[in-house]
This record gives sequence, C-alpha cells and structure tokens, in this order.
Amino acid sequence: MKESILSLSPKFWEDYELIDTGGFEKLERFGQYVLSRPEPQAIWDKSMSEEDWRKMAHAHFAKEKNNPEKGQWKESKKIPHNWQVSYQNPGGLKLRLNLAMTSFKHIGLFPEQAVNWDYISDTLKDFPVKNPKVLNLFAYTGAASVAARAHGAEVTHLDSVKQVVTWSKHNMESSGLDGIRWIVDDAMKFIRREVRRGNTYHGIILDPPAYGRGPDGEKWILEEQINEMLKLCAQLLDPDHHFLILNMYSLSFSSIIAANLINSNFKEVNNAEHGELYLVDRYNKKLPLGIFFRFRKV
Repeated sequence: MKESILSLSPKFWEDYELIDTGGFEKLERFGQYVLSRPEPQAIWDKSMSEEDWRKMAHAHFAKEKNNPEKGQWKESKKIPHNWQVSYQNPGGLKLRLNLAMTSFKHIGLFPEQAVNWDYISDTLKDFPVKNPKVLNLFAYTGAASVAARAHGAEVTHLDSVKQVVTWSKHNMESSGLDGIRWIVDDAMKFIRREVRRGNTYHGIILDPPAYGRGPDGEKWILEEQINEMLKLCAQLLDPDHHFLILNMYSLSFSSIIAANLINSNFKEVNNAEHGELYLVDRYNKKLPLGIFFRFRKV
C-alpha cells in the first residue's frame, strides 16, 4: 500500500492562501478578504505579530464562552456577507464557490479538500463508464459534488441540513452546471435503503463529522457508526469500476485506523493512498487538517 501525505499546492489556487497559523488561530485569505478563525491544532506561536495579524484581517471570529463552536464575527474592515472565489486546476476543473461568514466559524469551504477535488477530476475525466454514478455523503456545500458533475457524473448529493443543500445548489449554478440530485436525509438511513434497493455507485465520497444530527434528530457518532457505514458502502460500490474517498477530522483518529476500516470492509482495494491532509502557511508551518483514505479501480 502506498502511504501519502498530501498538501494543497498554492499555485493551483490564486483565490486562497493560508497566511499564518499559531496561538490556536489561523489567518486565511479567501479572494480579497482575510479572515482570522480559531484553529485548535495550531498550538505553536504565530510568526506574525499580533498587531500585524489584526491589521491584515477583515474579520475575526470571537467564540462564545460557553460554546467554543459558536460565536460572532467581529469586522474591522468592510466585508460583504456573501462573496465568491474561483478554483481552477491544471487538468481543467473550474469551480465557482459561494462563501459566507456563519455563526459556527465556517464559511462554506474547506480549502484542504482541493486535493480531493483534483482526485475526483483526474479519476472521472478518463473513466471507462459514461455518466458514472457518484454518491456524496455528508456533502456539506458540495464542492466535491460539483467537481464530479463537471466531468459528467450523475451525482447524488446528501446532507442532513436543508440550508446547506441550498448553498450547494448555488455552488452548482455559479459553476455553470445543473443536474445534481439533492437529498436532505440521514446518511445511514439513506444508504441502508440503497442497499435494500440493490443500487450501486461508481464513486462514493464520505466526509463524516465526529458528531452530528440527522434532519429528524438522528444521532451520528463517528467512532460508533463509521464501521457499519463502510460495510454498507462496500455493498454499494460497483465491483468493476469505482473510486472511494474517506475523510475524517476526529483528532483521535489516524490514517492507520482509516486503513484498517477500509481493508476490513472492502474485498478489493486498488491504488490505495492514505495519510494526512494539511496546508502550509507563508512561514512553512504545516497545519494538519484531517486524515484521508482513497482508492480507485478504473
């Protein structure tokens, strides 16, 4: 098995830059706007001074005392509530994505996932099946869904939050595409039904949170449910031509755990890669941002 540690190459993305990290924060540029956000893994010192950091930022996210995952954006420079960024790689993938500052510090984009958008693009542009079926679970704002659709895939996009699915639709339309199938549902319930129906997919993308809730309050706990979910995905994946991408952000998980989960649930794992996703700031500090496992047979 090939073990890989992946990094986003800044030359592919003029609209994004990780400027500095440290002091449990990160300073990022999205298009022309610079944001300062909490980052629990940035336990080292900042390279820039606190004064320069604050001068550069258009807005800073201030956490609530009783809920570190929620808070308010404090604006120091004029910044719109909504704006767009573009992504284009050398393979011809072009995305136009909509951003907004939310009360949960997210802005609708996980930049480290660009390496997986490239992987989807590279896999599908020469895929031996016309209009391959792709399932994106825990799909958030859908950049991966749009990347798959851009190469002609029949995409099923699932998330449990209706507003996030609406956000994904805007990303599809802004990228000049249509035809994605949108589903608001609990991921586990959906794939159980798909297995019973005998449906299969050529590509499956999983980006589960550590904890979450379905639309009807269904509880998701990564450690307790990811093994069963992968067993079901193994039944949904086309045996002849396929790819699978698994991302996990739990701080207690390693890519070795991901490898054990995949290898114990899938009979055939070809061209496997696993490791850490990370971004590099201007001062060459590497910020780890989750683990991945992916494989494909084309």
